[in-house]
Amino acid sequence: MIPWREIDSIFLDMDGTLLDLHFDNHFWREHVPLRYAERHNLDIETARSDLFPKFRDKEGTMDWYCVEYWTRELGLDIAALKEEIDHLIAVHEHVVEFLDFTRRSGIRTVLLTNAHAKSLALKMARTGLEPHFDALVCAHDIGYPKEDPRFWESLGEQESFRPEATLFVDDSLPILRTARDFGISHLLAVRRPDSQSPPREVAEFPCIDSFREITPEF
Repeated sequence: MIPWREIDSIFLDMDGTLLDLHFDNHFWREHVPLRYAERHNLDIETARSDLFPKFRDKEGTMDWYCVEYWTRELGLDIAALKEEIDHLIAVHEHVVEFLDFTRRSGIRTVLLTNAHAKSLALKMARTGLEPHFDALVCAHDIGYPKEDPRFWESLGEQESFRPEATLFVDDSLPILRTARDFGISHLLAVRRPDSQSPPREVAEFPCIDSFREITPEF
């Protein structure tokens, strides 16, 4: 599936790609509404009715991914709430084996995430994945989310890469579309970002169920 001899750089998304999206889905759909309901003396369904439109309005923007924005907006310590359920943070199967392969191959491997720095630090501390990467790139430092073409235009200021020789793996189809429009040649989608949800049908991009499928040693 991957012409490894042509690849100079690998860009990998974090949530839903390397890490099980179950943590994030549970956090925003269950845990935040629970704590919001407690704070405002609401039932859980009313809390969801208040919160979910706010979430939808910010999807695909820097605010959606910003711990500090939601802390201000909701009056909840979002970073602390994430720590309450950090036992749910989990690495997808065969990710470590894939990262071991990329390290041995000498291909520059970079984490590209929209996650806020506080979320990134929590997840790296919990998973121990950071040493597997040559660099961690946070969209908040660039100023645009990966859905925005300006993210990719600005990425070259931090990372020297050739789009035609770069592999990018992400679970977000809008992000993959933006990367494709920028010129990234080798794109992969993740079929099952959340282990607790059914696999998705993805026709628009080549898709993997597991990193085992693209790790040559397997």
